[in-house]
Amino acid sequence: MKFKQAYSRDEPPGGGASLEGLISADNEVRFIDAFVDSLPLEKLGFRTDFPENGRPAYHPSILLKLLVYGYLNRIRSSRCLERECGRNLEVMWLLGQLRPDHNTIANFRKNNSKAITRVFRATVRAAQHFHLIGGELLAGDSTKLRAQNSKKNNYNRGKITRHLA
Repeated sequence: MKFKQAYSRDEPPGGGASLEGLISADNEVRFIDAFVDSLPLEKLGFRTDFPENGRPAYHPSILLKLLVYGYLNRIRSSRCLERECGRNLEVMWLLGQLRPDHNTIANFRKNNSKAITRVFRATVRAAQHFHLIGGELLAGDSTKLRAQNSKKNNYNRGKITRHLA
């Protein structure tokens, strides 16, 4: 299968320092890159076989890396993600300077919604494995959150059990 090829990360974008030198060793995009590359994309439900005719497609791992980066940085809009591909050095490094347009991003999200859900479940499992999240019970009584913590507005397991009963 023929896919669009990313530029080398050692190659400077328009001259100057390379992207590899600009992204620190502990940057979150390096984790995103390693995490998505470690996933079995076909088993998760992503389609990786495309016909040879027409323009080359973006590999699903490229678009998945962009979506994960967007979710981590509170960028959900396909148009905003497209814009970040051309101006954000972290995204340029992550995608190898590829710039998918907003329709490609939106269609990828729409066509692979179940597979993306499986990826985020795998993310939660990885976080639990490394003891980054506890998976404990959280409960809220309404959409309004108050700054005062009185006995009336405070809930614990026993109180939740009594209310549910």
